[in-house]
Amino acid sequence: MTSRSAEQSIRFEPEEACPPSIALLVGFQGAALVLAPTVLNVAIAIRSSGLDDSHLTWSVFAAMLICAAITALQAFQLRRFGAGHVVLAWPAAMFIAIMVATISKAGPGTFATLLVVCSLIQVALAWWLPTLRRIITPAVSGTVTMLIASSVLPIAFDAVRDLPTGTPSHAGPAIAGVTLLVSVIVTLRARGRWRLVAPFISILVGCTVAGLFGVVDFNRVADARWFGVPDVPTLSLDLTLDAEFWALLPSFAVLTLVLGLKTISDSVVIQQGSRRHPRAIDFRQVQGMVSVNGIGMLFAGLAGTLPTMANSSYSLSLINLTGVAARRVGVGVAAVSVTLAFFSKFTALLLTIPGPVLGAYLILAMGMLFISGCQTVMRDGLDRQRLLVVALSSALGLGLDDHPIARNLFGEELGGLLGNGVTIGALVAIGMTLLLETLTTRRSSLEVTLDMSSLQAIDGFLARLASRLGWNHASTVRLRSVGEETLASLLLQEDDAEESDSPRLVIVARPRDRMVELEFVATTRQENIEDQLAFLTDEAPVPTVEDLSFRLLRYHASGVRHQKFHGVDIVTVQVQGST
Repeated sequence: MTSRSAEQSIRFEPEEACPPSIALLVGFQGAALVLAPTVLNVAIAIRSSGLDDSHLTWSVFAAMLICAAITALQAFQLRRFGAGHVVLAWPAAMFIAIMVATISKAGPGTFATLLVVCSLIQVALAWWLPTLRRIITPAVSGTVTMLIASSVLPIAFDAVRDLPTGTPSHAGPAIAGVTLLVSVIVTLRARGRWRLVAPFISILVGCTVAGLFGVVDFNRVADARWFGVPDVPTLSLDLTLDAEFWALLPSFAVLTLVLGLKTISDSVVIQQGSRRHPRAIDFRQVQGMVSVNGIGMLFAGLAGTLPTMANSSYSLSLINLTGVAARRVGVGVAAVSVTLAFFSKFTALLLTIPGPVLGAYLILAMGMLFISGCQTVMRDGLDRQRLLVVALSSALGLGLDDHPIARNLFGEELGGLLGNGVTIGALVAIGMTLLLETLTTRRSSLEVTLDMSSLQAIDGFLARLASRLGWNHASTVRLRSVGEETLASLLLQEDDAEESDSPRLVIVARPRDRMVELEFVATTRQENIEDQLAFLTDEAPVPTVEDLSFRLLRYHASGVRHQKFHGVDIVTVQVQGST
């Protein structure tokens, strides 16, 4: 936790009501931010898949409406759905490669069916987040993110060569090079609001250069109506569930999990950036954000377009520049986006952007995604075990991507579907994480009720643990004190709970070198312990009775982390010891 003195210039926090005029004005700025990426990502995916213009126009229209709906839903909290924050949504570029491969080999119907099925996986991830948090680690999700970026880059470079017949061969690289150069210069030199329009400036310059080569066709704009709904192509779900479906399902499931994990990271970042004062992360809002993203995937499957994802960088940029984090802004963004979706001329103008400009945009976006994966891998540091997971899964994912080995094992058609580097790397990373967790962790556990009468059992459990580890008297006392004070802290949170029955408390101990990680899993629903510990950084001269357990817990433990989920609270405490 950072100090409470570290404040942000937030005029309206998420729960505060800002005037409708401000919500609409900020909403217009937010819609302008995500408009270009929405159109460009869908255009690249549809064109690379070989679908016709009717699919392209419809997919862009549907994506704009779906992103608007998801942004509005994220602004609310309806039971287990919704983040309660300003969350800008756009089509997930990480699904471009698998969308192209699926439509090219199995057809749009199979792609739509797979998205609908995987939307349930994403909602399930939100519900099972407390269980999966030790399996889908930052090392796993970061590695898969890097593999996704690597798999999409060939599509980006193919787009650079997407030029009309008779165009000079050097036109594509020249257009893409200028677009990239301008994008880099503007991003490095621009400040404030100009950084938000950097993509628009680079795209405009790229289109200007493309116009000099004569590769910009404005007939689409001339033929488009001013307002209206585009013609709907044939949309259907392929419910035959043939061999192609089952061969592609693991790849879609893995990407869905990675998308969910990225959504978790985005939710954490957005929560941190939406407050005047630092506050512990509420994982109930994280779960709500992932669940709504699953709804977006369902809508995308029914409409035959790319699934949605949250964009924390654009969301934070909007919040930081305007100082408005009120959830009403999400509704404003949705209202503006829906209006622009029906403005057919404007959408047609964006669809005239030539292939080399789209390719340059995607190259830079995938480069940023690759770096994001690296940062995710490094989040918890790289010890020997994590390094091994990242090294082997990356090597196999990159080396076996579309390699003949898969075709030799499973046949030409099925091997082409199973030989996806992202799937291979993800399965290896998850499998190695499970293996290392089993081999390297000497865990022991205790199950009791969350009640002070359980103190004797907890104290005995921790005393036996310290004895088994050979810890000295001082370390043993510290470990037992942590157990007592964590129980007292959880009970203090539970005092105002509505349910009268004492919930279950499971304590899991994981010894590591000279440190023990204690995990207390309970079902409290009140204030976050991390918030209480952060409050105590401003030392009161005389502690109150309510503060005493938190102060003692902070004194005895070397680290405390509290994660609040729907129906589950997990307090992780690290205790250093010596023999």
